[in-house]
Amino acid sequence: MNAIITGASKGMGKAIAIKLAEAGYDLAICARNQSELDECLAQLKQINPSINAVGLQTDVSDRVQLTRFANFVQQHFAAVDVLINNAGTFIPASILDETNDDVLESQMKLNLYAAHFLSKFFGRIMRSQQHGHIINICSVAAVKPIASAGAYTVTKFALLGLTRVLREELMPHNVKVTAILPGSTLSDSWAGTDIPPERFVLVEDIASAVLNCLNMSIGCNVDELLIRPVKGEI
Repeated sequence: MNAIITGASKGMGKAIAIKLAEAGYDLAICARNQSELDECLAQLKQINPSINAVGLQTDVSDRVQLTRFANFVQQHFAAVDVLINNAGTFIPASILDETNDDVLESQMKLNLYAAHFLSKFFGRIMRSQQHGHIINICSVAAVKPIASAGAYTVTKFALLGLTRVLREELMPHNVKVTAILPGSTLSDSWAGTDIPPERFVLVEDIASAVLNCLNMSIGCNVDELLIRPVKGEI
């Protein structure tokens, strides 16, 4: 099985890559930082020397680089079984108090446009293959607006909408589409916090959820999976 993961050099993306490497998936990953990408690839190959793990430095908000990554994947994989749109960014600010007029646009490029492009590119391949699975890492913000992160919330609402449309389009072609909606997750965005880990969802929890979705029977699709801390959002 071949899987593509964006934003895979740290946080949830890296945890997902590790989990899939352990399960024997061949992987094509991307990240903006070359040294972090190289370190991740080396770790994946150490975890499972039998897999093929390749990566390309990519800023997924740049359409030229994103297209280059899509073509790079095709050069290495004859078929695409799984696409995980994980790359994203979080810029906290209420909409009325944004100091930068590009706050929405910059997050749309990362949180929505990249997933939209890759889902079209590889969704067409999956439709032709008559199998595949697209997983979009959304957010609890897609179903419960976060006023202190207004533009971010808008992008995640849009990503969930994209996921739902793709599911309907690809359902007749045996292609699965899933939205994972994490709540407060202990990723790099919380680095340095003194909040105890048990108040968070762990990145390993998200990775386990992704693998469980992929392991469902051929006739089963997990439409949307909401994963929240036991004691609620932070």
